[in-house]
Amino acid sequence: MYILIINAGSSSVKFTLFSKETVEVIAGGLVERIGIRGTTTHYRNNKGNDLSDEARVADTREAVSRIIELLTDPEYGVIQSKRQIAAIGHRVVHGGEKMKFAKLVTEKVKATIQDCYELAPLHNPPNIEGINACEVHLPNIPQVAVFDTAFHNSLPDYAYLYGLPYHLYAEDKIRRYGFHGTSHQYVCQTTAAFINVPLTELKIVSCHLGNGCSITAVNRGQSIDTSMGFTPLEGLIMGTRCGDLDPAIVFYLMKHKKLDPEKVNRLLNKQSGLLGLAGIESSDLRDIISAMAQGNTQAETAIKVFAYRIKKYIGAYTFAMGGVDAIVFTAGIGENSPLIREMACRGLEDLGIVIHPEKNAGREKICREIQDNAGKVKILVVPTDEEKAIALQVIELLATETSEQ
Repeated sequence: MYILIINAGSSSVKFTLFSKETVEVIAGGLVERIGIRGTTTHYRNNKGNDLSDEARVADTREAVSRIIELLTDPEYGVIQSKRQIAAIGHRVVHGGEKMKFAKLVTEKVKATIQDCYELAPLHNPPNIEGINACEVHLPNIPQVAVFDTAFHNSLPDYAYLYGLPYHLYAEDKIRRYGFHGTSHQYVCQTTAAFINVPLTELKIVSCHLGNGCSITAVNRGQSIDTSMGFTPLEGLIMGTRCGDLDPAIVFYLMKHKKLDPEKVNRLLNKQSGLLGLAGIESSDLRDIISAMAQGNTQAETAIKVFAYRIKKYIGAYTFAMGGVDAIVFTAGIGENSPLIREMACRGLEDLGIVIHPEKNAGREKICREIQDNAGKVKILVVPTDEEKAIALQVIELLATETSEQ
């Protein structure tokens, strides 16, 4: 039997098929540019087939149909029938306060996801479309929603409340929610297994650094604080997002630059971060590092600002937990940029945080330690695998549901 993972976005559907028994990837791919010219389907399987083709796909429902066709194709498929799919796991960005764990999809669960539309307008609606599409093409197969926010439901009130009138939390649920929870949980569990110490005995600062970035303080397996907030805009500087900002800047922009709320929102989410700071018309850190190497001082400053914000959060969360046993770097930048890892830890030697230059320079795509022997704190690079993390939660939930019947 197999577990199908669906990650439905506004114009794409990513999919991965896992063996339920071994949790190994059997096949996967992406349908992108849905509903617009140039729709492309990418597909690969464990038999060595790697395909890409262009064919118009109007919406998520058609994308899921195309995915099933590929998985069951007589030549390129890996299953004989969709009845071999034991369950479908969906990445859902926002579950609010109600969704503390992965949940079997019911009408009530779908209603809760829809209630969070205003909190995640770019993510939750396509997530629901993915669920609805699977209900049409894969009826009677259990569906499980796995929420990015769920891991952070352990935040204490003093960490998730803002300094606003309390009724705005009580009535409108304005609070810190945090995101990337599935990734943070997965890499922390992987770290504990790798260093052979129970997660319940560790204090970990988990740094998910990609186009979107967040840092989480994980104290004995529980998220106790995280850098993203009410939305994914807060916290670290990111590819195009500004991160932490004096809110009065918004009013300044509206008054003196004559920007309406929509334009301010676009500025902060799409035109800021590394893109805005570096000024080279790219948010890709590799391009910015290349520009710095060619003497671009603005690009160099952007990298310094980016790394400093990471270091500041590492320090804050170390003290919030009363110490740290491990610092974990993951996601595209965290796994692949020795420079950012070194800059984020530079100057922290007196706290026992010491990077080993040669170990840090390695490019292995495996879980590994990069601290110097003189350092007391473990520093790790841990490849994240959100699809596998979702599959594991689906399998665990199915086992629980079966045992309770």
